[in-house]
Amino acid sequence: MELRFLGACSEVGRSGVALRTEGKCILMDYGVLLDDEIGFPAHISAREVDAILITHAHLDHSGLAPLFYLRDGIPVHAVEPTFKFSDLLIKDFLHLSGYYLPYEYVDLKNMMDHAVRHRYSEPFEIDGISVVFLNAGHIPGSSQVLIEAEGKRLLYTGDFSTTPSRLLNGAEHWDLDLDAIVIESTYANEDHPERLALEKEFVSRCRDVVERGGTVLIPAFGVGRSQEVLSILEANNFEHPVHVDGMALDAIKLLAEHPESLRDFELFERAVKNARWINDWRDRRIAVKTPSVIVSPAGMLKGGAAVFYMEAISQNKRNAIYLVSFQIPGTPGRTLLDKKKFVIGGKERKVLAEVDKFVFSSHCGRSELESVLSRLDGGAKVFVVHGAEGNCERLASWASEELGLEAHAPRPGDIYKLE
Repeated sequence: MELRFLGACSEVGRSGVALRTEGKCILMDYGVLLDDEIGFPAHISAREVDAILITHAHLDHSGLAPLFYLRDGIPVHAVEPTFKFSDLLIKDFLHLSGYYLPYEYVDLKNMMDHAVRHRYSEPFEIDGISVVFLNAGHIPGSSQVLIEAEGKRLLYTGDFSTTPSRLLNGAEHWDLDLDAIVIESTYANEDHPERLALEKEFVSRCRDVVERGGTVLIPAFGVGRSQEVLSILEANNFEHPVHVDGMALDAIKLLAEHPESLRDFELFERAVKNARWINDWRDRRIAVKTPSVIVSPAGMLKGGAAVFYMEAISQNKRNAIYLVSFQIPGTPGRTLLDKKKFVIGGKERKVLAEVDKFVFSSHCGRSELESVLSRLDGGAKVFVVHGAEGNCERLASWASEELGLEAHAPRPGDIYKLE
């Protein structure tokens, strides 16, 4: 068995790992890097790939997968609602992107025509290679991938969280008998706050802003985080208006078709019912003048309706912007967090509204990552990906020094053999 790392190497974005056995090649994820320019993972020819496994729908894991469907018909495997969310996100990506993309809508359709849908914990085979998807607890439909081939067992975590959220159960546990693990490291440098205490503080702060006549903008990923925030507010009996906008509404409609993917569908239904849906620009203009909470993509403020709301509320001290998603270095959200500045009318301006972050993460924190690795026996190899600002190297060094494991932070194009 051989692993070739194509992306997410010492960065968050453009995930892709190719697993090759004797005569077969399986591609696990193939995403994009959403920075000032779109970044692609290392190239792999469609002729080399026998099957594609998508761990979840976020563009940094699925956004370049349609490239393999310009002419070919490779089977692509995932757990729903991953395909529905991928279709939603990639169509939006094609529509809004000001960059050249090497595929078109017809290629996305071809990809969806070759979708093979699975359930969690039900093994299947790809040309003699055993595969099982395990719940990853990241977004609805997100999966870890457990593979057995040539006498070796490999776990690819994708993005995962072992801590239950309002929307999802925590990641499914796997047994200890692994020869290798490819593990994310997004938050390898920090622990997350205790979730229930964080919820109470977040709701209290939102309540304070609204009761002083202000508006709270919560930029959030349209798939997963927006619905989590709505559920948190509902679970904590937030009594003031809550608006929801953009792609978050499309994701809500899709989730209603997949109640099995949620931890508490009744809570989700109540949260959706009690929210005010933004349908047009008139609704947006009303919302910014209403003391309320506005939940709107994009989570890193790289576009979407959240940019309109920022321009409308950022210059008033009674308002607030609460970031609830990971902010990749270089994104407008990260600049807002670090410098309290945002580009308005083509000029970078100081933001007068209150700015803070509440890490309702759907990734493992440092302690959870270290706990997962501590469960491995001494013969397992560790490959650390999907971490910026030194986090891949940090977690790999910890696994090596503290646990005595053979651990690597791969570079793009690196190849490792599992012998």
